[in-house]
Amino acid sequence: MTKKLFKEFNAVSAKEWKQKIQFDLKGADYNDTLIWNSLEGIDVKPFYHGDDQKTPQGIKSNATAWEVCQKIYVADEMGANRKATDILSRGAESLWFVLPSEGIDLLKLFKDIDLNKVSIHLEPQYVSADFTEKIKSLALKDTSFYIHNDVIGNLARSGNWFHDEKKDLDVLTTAFGHLPTLAIDATLYQNAGANLVQQLAYSIAHATEYMNVLGNAKNKLNSTVVFKMAVGTNYFFEIAKLRALRLLWHSVATEFGFHPECHILATPTRRNKTLYDYNTNMLRTTTESMSAILGGANTICNLPYDAIYHKDNEFGERISRNQLLILKSESYFDKVDNPADGAYYIEELTQQLAEKALALFKDIEANGGFLKQLKEGTIQRKIKEHADKEQDAFDKNEEVLIGSNKYPNEEDRMKDDLELYPFVKKHPRKTAIVPIIEKRLTEKLEQERLKKE
Repeated sequence: MTKKLFKEFNAVSAKEWKQKIQFDLKGADYNDTLIWNSLEGIDVKPFYHGDDQKTPQGIKSNATAWEVCQKIYVADEMGANRKATDILSRGAESLWFVLPSEGIDLLKLFKDIDLNKVSIHLEPQYVSADFTEKIKSLALKDTSFYIHNDVIGNLARSGNWFHDEKKDLDVLTTAFGHLPTLAIDATLYQNAGANLVQQLAYSIAHATEYMNVLGNAKNKLNSTVVFKMAVGTNYFFEIAKLRALRLLWHSVATEFGFHPECHILATPTRRNKTLYDYNTNMLRTTTESMSAILGGANTICNLPYDAIYHKDNEFGERISRNQLLILKSESYFDKVDNPADGAYYIEELTQQLAEKALALFKDIEANGGFLKQLKEGTIQRKIKEHADKEQDAFDKNEEVLIGSNKYPNEEDRMKDDLELYPFVKKHPRKTAIVPIIEKRLTEKLEQERLKKE
């Protein structure tokens, strides 16, 4: 019946569509009127057609199996364990523990948690080979442990190694021998103002530094790499970004003889979150989580709407978790694998982002690699250049954040509600390199409003 229906209509080519559009424009220039250029240098057309499509990328993502994750800072094992078991009973499927010290008792932390059913992300705020050996002893056949030992990420964020370059990388190599997992914290690049092409290129170049260090490591064929990605509100572009990441990683890792599982842990960006009219943060994190799902993220950890100014609290965390549960259980965002496949617009964006990021990655490698450019300050300078451009657009109201530079509620008062300092913190200290600094777009505007309260 479907075939018979479509036989009654003649196919319309891309050329015919464009001719019709140009006729309807009545003399207005097609390119000036309908094509806009993104900050990544991508021309976005008014329509996309199968005539213009290359072979589909065939990106494999198991979107029916994405997991709802929640982050827990482990101040003490028993308190963190109670919180973990509680949120698992309320719908969380994955846990992300931040470990401030090596003295954490893991048996107490994991008490009554079924490690065969719950995937665990562990982010130690130190580097230790002994730690991964402990984890290996706990790992069962069907256990999913992801260890976030990202020493280069710590250098980029703090400006210093944990110990020194040689010791950090030696410990990482030993730890990889115990448990073959790598982690790339790319959230820093988005939160500091890098564009999507930079985020992709820096993520892959960051990972390449580890592949260079590991060389012929015996476990590299059955290893796992976790890319921790921040997702913004440019809906279709962010979907394409995560798809492009898988393409790039497969291409580059294969050249090194690595064939690891690529696990994407996605979380909403902090870059566009606001202090005033904070409820709009829930709208932003919802669409950002949707992009993450459709882009093929394996695990999604939502950001509470009040995370920039409140300490961890049950209400904010429950709302953020329930946003994901609604997307999964009530909005059917777990029913189709590879949901973006065949969408001409997303396929084209994926291809262009991947091509531009690959070109930038090759440039980084030709100029000494990611670590060298980080030490020289090149990466920091490039991110800042784009962040300043984005900040200028926001200050001129060309980049809009509702409730801040558009339709602000002048009656909003926030001074007495701040539990955390929501702006860039300055701690003068000696560092090995210039750190990459995260900064929200609305900080200057919010500081001015707070002064007037």
